[in-house]
Formats: sequence, structure tokens, C-alpha cells
Amino acid sequence: MPGKPKKPAPEIGDAEAEARAAEILGRVRKMEVRTSRLVDDAMAGRYASVFKGRGMDFDRVRDYVPGDDVRTIDWNVTARTGSPHIKLFTEERELTIMLMIDISASSNFGSVEQTKRELATEAAGVLAASAIRNQDKVGLVLFTDQIELYIPPAKGRIHIMRLIREALFFEPEGTGTDMKVALDFINQMIKRRSVVFLVSDFSLPGDFEKELAETRRKLQVTGKHHDVIALSVNDPREYTIPAVGILTVEDAETGELVEINTNNARVRERYEQRAEAKRATIQKAIRSLGIDLLEFKNGSDWMPELMKFFENRRQRA
Repeated sequence: MPGKPKKPAPEIGDAEAEARAAEILGRVRKMEVRTSRLVDDAMAGRYASVFKGRGMDFDRVRDYVPGDDVRTIDWNVTARTGSPHIKLFTEERELTIMLMIDISASSNFGSVEQTKRELATEAAGVLAASAIRNQDKVGLVLFTDQIELYIPPAKGRIHIMRLIREALFFEPEGTGTDMKVALDFINQMIKRRSVVFLVSDFSLPGDFEKELAETRRKLQVTGKHHDVIALSVNDPREYTIPAVGILTVEDAETGELVEINTNNARVRERYEQRAEAKRATIQKAIRSLGIDLLEFKNGSDWMPELMKFFENRRQRA
């Protein structure tokens, strides 16, 4: 006997969808207000003094004057007019900022008010807002063990709102982390020299040392073509654990379960030592390439670290 025709989804579903949309919009607006305030209070003028245009842009042609560099002669105009002309250039002012944000499953962890993904989005929002105020373009790449979303560089407040919304709420297909895929994508897609912020918790799967070495090689290639800054976002519980008895901890990306007796002081010490050793290994791998590394931690005021970064870059400029 044939089944009854399916009814439309109940209206409660529509109400839930509308409520969810309103919640998302509210959180996006709240984060945009906060990032704008952070830019106003702490970033005014610093961004422009650090990130300057790269190279030269063509401006116009003029008649050749004896003594001009013959290498700047525009032969097409010269042939068309019958008299020699040279090209004039101005310093390229507009920059392209690429935000590459790791949204793998581990980014959803947070032991304080926010998750690592929310922290990454807030930091990226500050950088994006600073860039837009300087009339620079900003693009976004969200990645896991695959490229999840690419938004080409553009300008404007509405564009920044979209970047923040996607960075916060885009639902990825993948759960793992593969920065090599993301770096290959940037190397192939973005031809013009750009400022690339690689934002991740650097929670690499499998053989950590091997994976980091392979990622470092890809990062080295990217660093030859772009100005790369690595931004590590982490949570306090990834470095220290309280004495709260036996915990069963699940790796968000692999699903592996590990049981930890946190009442054992030696167990806690080994946990902290391994976490610190991993952190030091990541620092060494990235900084050995001459790439800046920023480290932000959930529950801490990360703006002083960002200001320190800008000041160090300004002094090196």
C-alpha cells in the first residue's frame, strides 16, 4: 500500500531557522563592534606604518628627456607617436591581505568563555578591519584537511561582515588539519605578493615531527612569494590541567580517546612538558624561516602581543 504523501516541514523548523539566523547575525554584529573598538583603541596608525605597498605601479608616460633611464622607454608609445616616451611609476600603495584560518574540529575547543575558533575570528577581524581602513583588500581561506571556502580579496564594511560571519559559522566538511593543502592553494591562487596570516592551533595529525617538517617546506615556498605571519591560537588546558581526577580526553580530529589521571602530579607534569616541547618545536620550525609567529591564548588579553608584533615590525621596516 503506497505511503501517504510527505508533509512539509513543520513550522517550528522555520522558527528555529529564523532564531538561529538571528543569533548568528547578533553574534557577528557583536564581534564586529568589538573588533572595530579594538582597532579604534589600539591599532590606529600602527597598521599603515608596518605594512607598506610592495613594488611599483604604472602611472603615466611623458616625453623622454636626455638623462632619463633608457630602460624606462615605452616603445609602443614611442613607435605610435614618433617621439621617445618613458614610463613613470608610483609606489604601489594598495595591499592584499589574505586570512587563512584553520577551522578543523580542534578549533571548536574552549575551556573559557570562547573557543579557539572564536578567538581566531576575533583576531582576524581586527586585522581585516585595520586593512579596510587603510584601503587594502582582504580575502579569506577557511581550511581543514581540504579547502573549505575561498572568498576573493575585496574592500568594504559589508565584505568584512561576511568574512567574520563565515569564519565564525561556516560548517566544514573535513575535521582534520592539513596546512600543506592550504599553502598549496595560496601559492597557486594568489599571484600578487600579499600579506598572508596563517591562523591555526597547529594541531597536526599523525606523526607530528614529520607533518611539521613537511608543512615547514610548504611554508618556506609561500614565504618566498608572500609576507607570511603565523598566528597560533591555543587554550590554557592544552598546556596545563587541574587535579580533577580521571579524565577521558578525546582528540577532536581523530576521535582517539586517552585516559588521564589528573590527580597524579607526575602525570600532569609530563603532560605540561610534552605540551611545552611541542610549542617550542613549532616556534623553532616557523621562526627558522624568518617568519613572524604570534601566540594568542584563550582567556588572555592578546592585544599587547599584537601591539608588540607591530612595534617590532615597525622598527625593522
